[in-house]
Amino acid sequence: MGRPEADVLVAVQDALVPGDPEGSVVLGAARGLSHFGEHALGWFALAGAGASVAAVRGRTVEPWVELGVSAFAAHAASVVLKRVVRRRRPSDPRIRVGVGTPSRLSFPSSHATSTAAALASLSRITGSRLPLAGVPVMMASRLVLGVHYPTDVLAGVALGVATEKAVHRTAKEIKR
Repeated sequence: MGRPEADVLVAVQDALVPGDPEGSVVLGAARGLSHFGEHALGWFALAGAGASVAAVRGRTVEPWVELGVSAFAAHAASVVLKRVVRRRRPSDPRIRVGVGTPSRLSFPSSHATSTAAALASLSRITGSRLPLAGVPVMMASRLVLGVHYPTDVLAGVALGVATEKAVHRTAKEIKR
């Protein structure tokens, strides 16, 4: 399964981490992002920090709570979808796996899902598109680490953005 995608994954790894990957700055950064995004914990920390700063400054914490809820809901949705689809992680011998994973299931990427939700929410909070630049970085990190196929990360981003929009709509309805 996934031979054309495996070819793309190998090409991405060869382009971003050529030669001996262990000393690679790119591989190190990808591993750091993996730890940050595991179970969306980094995004929960960001939501908590943002809410804390907002509260100290006398501002509303609601947008930050919404960011945390978006990341949580997106992560939960990806875990459920993984168990329904049951696609195995890449196993082609040409693919270098650079990090351990909590499961052998691949579709969609939970890291890409929660990252897209959190950064779409952060973009809304800041009124800037700049946070969205982090989405392809997380996507690439999952490919560099060899733990997802390209369609896993693409589906994760789509699910994350859709989840963030649904959470935002629901929050607006609740405020009414």
